[in-house]
Amino acid sequence: MREFKLPDVGEGVAEGELLAWHVEVGDRVTEDQAVAEVETDKAVVDVPSPVNGTVRELRAEPGDVIPVGEVIITFDVDGEDEEAAAGEAADASTAEPAETSDGEPPEATADESADGQSGGRVFAPPSARRLARELGVELGRVEGSGPGGRITEGDVRAAAESADSDGDDSGKDDRTDESDEGGGGLKSAVTRIGDDENGDSDEDDELTSVVTAVDDGSADGDGETETAETAAGETADRDRTLATPSTRRVAQELDVDLDAVPTDETRDDEPFVTEATVREYAEAQQQAQAADAAAVAGGADQPAESAETAIEPADTLPVATGEGEGEERREPYRGVRKTIGEAMERSKFTAPHVTHHDTADVTELVETRERLKPRAEEQGVRLTYLPFVLKAVVAALQEHPVLNTSLDEENEEIVYRGYYDIGVATATDAGLMVPVVESVDEKGLLEIAEDVTDLTARARDRSIDLEELRGSTFSVTNFGAIGGEYATPIINYPETAILGMGEIKERPMVVDGEVVPRHVLTLSLSVDHRVVDGADAARFVNTLTEYLEDPSLLLLE
Repeated sequence: MREFKLPDVGEGVAEGELLAWHVEVGDRVTEDQAVAEVETDKAVVDVPSPVNGTVRELRAEPGDVIPVGEVIITFDVDGEDEEAAAGEAADASTAEPAETSDGEPPEATADESADGQSGGRVFAPPSARRLARELGVELGRVEGSGPGGRITEGDVRAAAESADSDGDDSGKDDRTDESDEGGGGLKSAVTRIGDDENGDSDEDDELTSVVTAVDDGSADGDGETETAETAAGETADRDRTLATPSTRRVAQELDVDLDAVPTDETRDDEPFVTEATVREYAEAQQQAQAADAAAVAGGADQPAESAETAIEPADTLPVATGEGEGEERREPYRGVRKTIGEAMERSKFTAPHVTHHDTADVTELVETRERLKPRAEEQGVRLTYLPFVLKAVVAALQEHPVLNTSLDEENEEIVYRGYYDIGVATATDAGLMVPVVESVDEKGLLEIAEDVTDLTARARDRSIDLEELRGSTFSVTNFGAIGGEYATPIINYPETAILGMGEIKERPMVVDGEVVPRHVLTLSLSVDHRVVDGADAARFVNTLTEYLEDPSLLLLE
């Protein structure tokens, strides 16, 4: 057997949130096959299998936050030594008893443990284990009918029904037949393991059912039980449920099992739940729990008066849905959002920021782009202003190399970079990411445009590689895309400068003594004042403005 620990999927990554499993127990896998999808504080990554073999056990559930180095999955590896393989075969053969000639299973051998499973192992998928906990069934006493003696959900339900009808004390609630005298309805708010007809409980004294309803039928086990979950609404029981990361965070915050949330919606033929569905389900659970708490406070042995008195109206319960006046909603501060916050804090409190603001008359740039746009579309490229700006930035950096630097504080050195890898700040659902366009000085406008489109798209859908978010020498952020003009952009530390672009607008300007409408771009350049002086920042912006106002100069680069 091979244990597989969550690997260090990126520099400085200490933990990851399991978003989804791509495999199930018993699945065959090959080396490097993706077995799980994990969200780190950098990006979403696929975790590959290290071996060829079979999935033995999944040790985490979607939504769990797992430290790096913790075992998340185990495999039965192909080609293990014959002795180990023989031992596994023996476990599988003894887990499902073979029939004798008269059709009856043979008696357990001396090698079998008391729980009825070979070697003390219980073969059951997570869904069957969850169902067993809900129904109070001890898996060690259940005979599996699946392959290799694996216990199925049907086996668990059959064991629960058998225990109910036989009066077996295997975790099912004992019920007394009081319906003949008092009629149907709620008989007890709390039922404990081993309660006999006198209400005496055994030593375990463990709660097994929140609300027990006794039907009008006889005490033959045919009565239906109503738990707090069914009282609040029908629940589901699935092995796998699809949901967005934000929905999983809400479910974790509200302590909701996604596999139990009823849904008719599917994605790729898999059940899919939304955040609204999770909140609705959580609200129903809170109502039921409030009823349970009221019943327990009033005395566990006292019968509830009615369902109406047991369950408080929904409008009187404080539900933290974040919707409605005067309420709050909390989200975990972790993952990519936390990393962004820590990076901004480090940059702001490490590098003394100075921001230089200016404007550029980019009327000729607008006209040039309009002329080239159809030609770019013929080649399948969407040409925006950003490739022009990146080329102009590199041309200005080559003339003012102090802005293409970083400060090595440990060695007390200013590091001048002779290459031009430009970071492009991109707004995503998880926060701001900065994919890097490498070697901008060596690429043409259309190649830069293709790189920008590809990188920003993969940053937004969280499929970008970690290496593509590192190593920039200078960054550009376009807050004008949402209508802004000026800002104080935070330096992408350890760089020493970042350029912010505002919205291009038509403004009145004086040209040759006349006021005429011109296209104007606002610029905001933040610099690390430890390395870059204000005069250096102003000279850089002046050079940049020359290239933006006359884009034909870029042909000389």
